[in-house]
Amino acid sequence: MVGVQVDKKDIVRIDKSSALPRFANALLAQFQTVLWECDGGDLDKDNIGVTRRAWNLLDVICRILEPAKLYYNSSFYTMRNLDVCKKIYLRARSSEQNHSWESWVPLQNVLRFTLTAAKISRDPVTLWYGRYVWTSDSHSPEDFDWLVDYLDCIDSYEEEAIFDILLTLDVMKVRCSPAKQHLFIKNLIVCMDSGMPHSIRHIALRLAHSAREEIASIDTMDVELRDMVLTEFSPAILTAVCPQPGATLANDDLGHSLRYERDLCYLELIFALSRNSNWHPHLFEDHHVDWCISMIEKYKSYTSHTFYLTRIFLQIAPEQLSVTSLDSITEQQWWSMTWMAWSYAFYMYNDTHYVEFLPVLVEATKRYMQIAVEHELEELIRFVDCVLGRRDSEQGEDVAVAVKELRTVASDMLEKLVNSKGVNSP
Repeated sequence: MVGVQVDKKDIVRIDKSSALPRFANALLAQFQTVLWECDGGDLDKDNIGVTRRAWNLLDVICRILEPAKLYYNSSFYTMRNLDVCKKIYLRARSSEQNHSWESWVPLQNVLRFTLTAAKISRDPVTLWYGRYVWTSDSHSPEDFDWLVDYLDCIDSYEEEAIFDILLTLDVMKVRCSPAKQHLFIKNLIVCMDSGMPHSIRHIALRLAHSAREEIASIDTMDVELRDMVLTEFSPAILTAVCPQPGATLANDDLGHSLRYERDLCYLELIFALSRNSNWHPHLFEDHHVDWCISMIEKYKSYTSHTFYLTRIFLQIAPEQLSVTSLDSITEQQWWSMTWMAWSYAFYMYNDTHYVEFLPVLVEATKRYMQIAVEHELEELIRFVDCVLGRRDSEQGEDVAVAVKELRTVASDMLEKLVNSKGVNSP
């Protein structure tokens, strides 16, 4: 195909079902080679016109390859393809036409090709379940500063281009450089706006989740960035999951699987923020706590969500001496959450904050377990045994003693319940 004069309409009419399984890898390799030869869009070096024709057909090439992901291998040259994208970006920025829409079209096409070659799905559903091997570990955050600048250059109505930039940053697990942190946060706020489609809001949420430790550390930020994070970014996080004021989980228009993954991402982010007490007033004022409370019943059967809800509430509860929205949580809800949190604690032993949470969970469980029924106590003992069985040396003897004490209390309660049933039976 490359090097041959072909009409675009003819290309999209080709019966790809029979040809692509045989030629997909060869086509991808050839397209990729031509991409590298374009030297960042310097088509004046193309003496025979092959590169220019392939360049002009990049959008069609992507339309051919995207549905053929089953038939070709993921490219091993993602970083090289991104280097081409960077060259195109720098060329567009230095051009006298850098503010025209046409100057950015080639970059949008090449970035789309880079994602397609790496078999990165743009399907919003796949976004939450994809497991990609891309990694930026061997590259510094500064290597991706151009993507943050590119995001800032394009208009908000260029939704497909915005999505591709965010998707690239997400799958590359990019850590924003200190020099671009302010710009990065500013653009995430824009992308989480209620006017954006949910696909962009959600991938912006995922990027915020990836940067949650840095965002939580507001004490180390300069005054300007800290002010933007607390006054603009914090409410924007909620907008990403709840774009309409007063909306509830009941009238959320997303499918269950999407909502499940999105809300878990949100809870993990809010938990990270809740570990810094300076965040607590803002979590209340910006209605994050209210939104979390609204999730209790919705996710009462889901251990992962309940685990993080419990951690969030227990993290902020000790300081709240006045009447707060936490007072709306019933005793039964507190017990159900703490009981279920133990079933998930077994899987969280690699969590860096796991050890510090266990003593807090122990005390909360003892506080609310007085209303437990027999089978719940039996399950609690089993969950606690699993946690004790997986204990490592880093957990500490003090934590182990606290957990063992809870087991003893639960066993005594269970024995009393069983005995009382025997006494009361006819």
